Amino acid sequence: MLWQRLKEILARKIPDNTYSLWISPLEGQEESCGNLTITGPDQFFVSWVADNYRDHITSALAELGRSETTLSFQVRAEKQDKQEFHPPQPRQQILPSVNRSKSYVRTLHPRYTFQEFVLGDTNVFAHSACEAIAVNDTSAGNYVYLKAGTGLGKSHLSHAVAHHILDHYPATRLHFLSSQQLTAEMIRHIRNHSMDKFKKKYHRECDVLLIEDIQTLSGRSKTQEELTEILDILIESGKRVVFTSSQAPTDIANIDSGFKSRLTGGLITTINPPDLRTRRKIIKRKASTNNLTLSDDILEYLADNIKGDVRQIESSVISLKAHSNLLRTEPDFDMVKEILKNVISENERSISTEIILDMVADQFKISTDELKSKSRKKTVAFPRQIIMYLARKYTDHSLADIGRVLNRDHSTVVHSIRTITQKRASNTSVRGQVEYLARKLEQKTGC
Repeated sequence: MLWQRLKEILARKIPDNTYSLWISPLEGQEESCGNLTITGPDQFFVSWVADNYRDHITSALAELGRSETTLSFQVRAEKQDKQEFHPPQPRQQILPSVNRSKSYVRTLHPRYTFQEFVLGDTNVFAHSACEAIAVNDTSAGNYVYLKAGTGLGKSHLSHAVAHHILDHYPATRLHFLSSQQLTAEMIRHIRNHSMDKFKKKYHRECDVLLIEDIQTLSGRSKTQEELTEILDILIESGKRVVFTSSQAPTDIANIDSGFKSRLTGGLITTINPPDLRTRRKIIKRKASTNNLTLSDDILEYLADNIKGDVRQIESSVISLKAHSNLLRTEPDFDMVKEILKNVISENERSISTEIILDMVADQFKISTDELKSKSRKKTVAFPRQIIMYLARKYTDHSLADIGRVLNRDHSTVVHSIRTITQKRASNTSVRGQVEYLARKLEQKTGC
């Protein structure tokens, strides 16, 4: 039976408590026309399942090769005549285990979940703090202030908190919005003389409050005043709060001292730009998501050259996928370099070992493959040593990362840097060549 097979798949993917509460009571009947009718005990129950678990059921159908099957949700016949479900009216009877006050959540990005977040040294603490809030682990406090620049993952983590709470604790009253939305809502209530309703919603009908872009409250004294009051009440009553911002609380201009004090009263954590290792992991994940195969050399080149936010990485991978499909060829270095010209601005382009390799190869009229080969000929070994010396001087790459580009180990890089340093001091010809290449490199990259 189709519904039984679907339930077996859902049981593997949905936590036991959630499955018992929302999936077990459902019944499914496959119609001859290819429609699967899912029934539940009442309209509220069916509404919740349709809104929150339709995608899970659709995914399970796809696993069974039944993607063409259409879904409909109805109240079980003994409760109501069989008909297509319509949204419940405001005074609809609800389940005893679910709070009467509902959540208010902005549109969530479907991929912004904890499972899709790529962990690295620069974001692991922020991830842990948000995950703790999501599972109601308040051992480190019940308030997190998440600071990060554009495209570094603060929205991903705030959406992940919301996803986790809605999926695992559906009875939680979650309010997730931006600072601009909060301000607009407050102004609307002021104009309608209904501030009591506004206060009731955030003071007494909120278990978790997530607000994005706190820095935009600069100069909005009335919103700051109301939010200060909300924070006091929620924190003191053990409710959970997550704020995101591109600035630290102490750096936001035109905010009241009392509000600033509240903002600094919790756990403040920062997401820094991804390091080289994390960039590699992100590129691999984005390429896999887009069914794009990248060679190790191209992956390293992308990781070396894209040092901005994660959106640049995603844009580069998507562009590579599009070019690869249109040209019906695998991505190569020419394609990658052309795409990076459009993704990364001139000011963002920085020196990398790959850039140095290309420049030195061109200067000495040697192929990059020769420089990466095992050849120990002086005509190859000397330019290779210069590459390692310049890479150490102009990049923040580790010795191991520099060696990896040239298929050499850490000790070879150390020896090469020492050799060129000694030759520069004793040989004017070598010093002239190195200084010329350094100037050319700086002119080429604008560094």
